[in-house]
Amino acid sequence: MRLPRIVAAASAFLLACCFALFQTGTAGAAGPGYVALGDSYSAGVGAGSYIGSSGSCSRSTKAYPYLWAAAHAPSSFAFAACGGAKTGDVLKSQLSSLTPTTGLVSITIGGNDAGFSDVMTTCVTGSDSTCVNRIDQARAYAQNTLPALLDNVYSAISAKSPAAHVVVLGYPRFYQIDGDCLLGLSDTKRQAIDDAADLLDGVIAKRAADHGFTFGDVRAAFAPHEICSSGVWWLHSLTYPVSESYHPTAAGQSGGYLPVFTAAAG
Repeated sequence: MRLPRIVAAASAFLLACCFALFQTGTAGAAGPGYVALGDSYSAGVGAGSYIGSSGSCSRSTKAYPYLWAAAHAPSSFAFAACGGAKTGDVLKSQLSSLTPTTGLVSITIGGNDAGFSDVMTTCVTGSDSTCVNRIDQARAYAQNTLPALLDNVYSAISAKSPAAHVVVLGYPRFYQIDGDCLLGLSDTKRQAIDDAADLLDGVIAKRAADHGFTFGDVRAAFAPHEICSSGVWWLHSLTYPVSESYHPTAAGQSGGYLPVFTAAAG
């Protein structure tokens, strides 16, 4: 009668040891704390499945930061990105999520500072010349004013989390020129918008590199899926709600942003 008790006790001990080892391995496998900063492209506006508590920031469970965190189990995850954010909003409202032990940071920022929403509204409602003139203003801002604003944000991130690996992601081109769209914007407008996206990405990439950050270029990933392409579009055209217009769809987040961020995060 004593042998079964001994066997049972030994089995219980082994199970307890195995469970303890499993817990230790799981904790050790967790990545460093991750903080997602930025604007609507990081919040996931356009992807749906918004987190109710995020309010007007419209953070989505289908946004690349949320998807990456779910797949990689960082030791902590702070989702601070907010739709409509400019560089000043990051400085005022988002940096509190950073700590000296934060190991990974992602950010998209700069498009709203350069007037993204107004540019698209002008190009949708105005003539070719009106659209191009507004884009020229945005380009001048991106070249002459935005770099210093990005420097302020990037320096603040480094000050708050000096050991963090920071990944700065860019923006996709919106249109395939000479594509399948029969209606909508003219090719003149589409080309000007795409060229402005290229310039903006160049400015952001340069500032990121100068701060020792990694730049994640999403343009190649989105190329087969731009508006007017023959493939599945990963960007909304003009849609309802209007706030989702010209933002990545759920597929754009998972197929465009997520792989680029995953590769850059290391």
